Amino acid sequence: MIGIIIVLVLLVLFVISIFVRRHGETKKPKPDWNRTDEAFNDPSTGRVMRVWLDASGERHYVPESNRPAT
Repeated sequence: MIGIIIVLVLLVLFVISIFVRRHGETKKPKPDWNRTDEAFNDPSTGRVMRVWLDASGERHYVPESNRPAT
């Protein structure tokens, strides 16, 4: 019985993690953020992510496009 509950909890957490954005990721940059030259291919999603900096220097990751990197 405990094993089934643990499996169900892990399954729910996995499904939730699919729909929740990761730390620092956002759909679009805010007007006061500064675009950097740094971009990378996110290996888990295949998306090209651009790094943006806010006034405090915190990094934010914004998808560059919906196309995978080539």
